[in-house]
Amino acid sequence: MHTLKIIDLCVSVDGKQILNKLNLVINSGEIHAIMGPNGTGKSTLSKVIMGDSNYKIMSGHIYFDDKEINDMAVDERARLGIFLGMQMPMEIEGVSNADFLRTALHNKNSEFKLYDFIKKMNSTVADLSMDKEMIHRGINQGFSGGERKKNEILQMYMLEPNTVLLDEIDSGLDVDSLRIVGEAVMNYYNHVKPGILLITHYQRLLDYIKPDFVHIMMGGSIVKSGDFSLVDLIEKYGYDLNKLGISTSVVEEIGSNE
Repeated sequence: MHTLKIIDLCVSVDGKQILNKLNLVINSGEIHAIMGPNGTGKSTLSKVIMGDSNYKIMSGHIYFDDKEINDMAVDERARLGIFLGMQMPMEIEGVSNADFLRTALHNKNSEFKLYDFIKKMNSTVADLSMDKEMIHRGINQGFSGGERKKNEILQMYMLEPNTVLLDEIDSGLDVDSLRIVGEAVMNYYNHVKPGILLITHYQRLLDYIKPDFVHIMMGGSIVKSGDFSLVDLIEKYGYDLNKLGISTSVVEEIGSNE
């Protein structure tokens, strides 16, 4: 079992504080969804966990299995088993999907077997309804938004992380692709039982990926947590504090601490 623990995390970017004393614990086998208005720091949280150097930790701690990872490089965190499915995956010309994944897995496992790798990759590509030629093209080169998101899920399947961060993996997906991606994530969850942090604006993704815990984020901090019923309230009332049972004093206190 693995545990990602965040304690009183304060983070800034370009001199502006984004996260404010955020606390969160994600264990293996748990799915956590974070929702909230735009600009509240949801994507920042995923990038900080993964070690993006553009974000400065002002105070607080990030632990993985009781080991602080605040100062770890991105590749070190990846080797621990942390994976980020990005909101806007970048395009990398000259490095094919197949070469990238083969190199990563070969470095991870000295007993890497090419035949098993090809078999699993082809099977996963088919399950995701991806064009099989995409694995031989530069990473995300010429891909649509939806194809890039499917490519993130392909990488997740191949790399087999134990802790998965999915930052708005639903954006850019049509109805059919949303179903395919949602079902693929749940299939991975059912087989591997990773801890999952799911960042989304919309309930539609949660029709396929059912979170155990739902958190509302405002002002760079989690202001309310609950079960799936919280999603229904958000769908019905938006982020009306009174309707969601969030004290205005809590949000005001967060603002005064920024």
